[in-house]
Amino acid sequence: MAKRTEPTARQMRLAVELRRLRDAAGLTSREAAELLGVSAPQISQIETGLAGVSEKRLRRLAANYSCADDELTNALVAMATDRTRGWWEEYRGLLPTPFLDLAELEHHATFLREAQFLYIPGLLQTEDYTQAVFAYRIPNLPEEELELRVRHRMQRKVILDGTPYEALIHEAALRIMVGDRAASRAQLAGVLEISEAEHVTVRVIPFALEGFAGAASAMMHAGGAVPNLDTVVRDAPNGAAYIDSEAQLSTLRTLFRKLEAASLNPDKSRDLINRVAKEL
Repeated sequence: MAKRTEPTARQMRLAVELRRLRDAAGLTSREAAELLGVSAPQISQIETGLAGVSEKRLRRLAANYSCADDELTNALVAMATDRTRGWWEEYRGLLPTPFLDLAELEHHATFLREAQFLYIPGLLQTEDYTQAVFAYRIPNLPEEELELRVRHRMQRKVILDGTPYEALIHEAALRIMVGDRAASRAQLAGVLEISEAEHVTVRVIPFALEGFAGAASAMMHAGGAVPNLDTVVRDAPNGAAYIDSEAQLSTLRTLFRKLEAASLNPDKSRDLINRVAKEL
């Protein structure tokens, strides 16, 4: 199998999980290689995402690592053997890789939960709102790349056709006029329209809430085929940070539930969004 030069985030996640299984078994990469009948560098390439792994070899690795979780093993096999070339592939070489990784993560997610405080979540943004977001970037993007980023974000919304999605949005994000007044009203109308879908839930965290100190808790939680394979995406100084350690996932699940408990129910949230739209 050809060596990869730039593994995707999904390929790296598979690699990380295989490394975790080996570590849990107390085996060195050399010992794992001997059990599998390959060289230690081959194990290293698999565990760094530079090389793929067949279903047969993955199942042998899982057996050698005494992994008794059949659901996890099957989910890892599905990741290893997936040959999906999704719509995001048309942007490869045109947009930075993190744009493609995010679309692929959303495509495979069993559910999506998002909390945002200063911006409308990307999956709920209108084209004008997205245009205004990317146009504010410094240095300015070339017109062609700006259009590509807007089009990519609009195509990401295809996931809302069926994947369960919950968005927690602070009232600040509703009131900040990223575009002009007309675009801001249209954005709120768009959020209301999407919130009517059976599998979409939108909840607002109001300004009037007392004792709220969670404004730095923005995140997107993507459900994996099994809970072990969940991923949380958070903003980082140099781009998006993909969080997948069990301890951090547990903390962030608790944090999301805390934010959810602080939010209004969907009906009251729609009332507040309507009120804000009338005040713009």
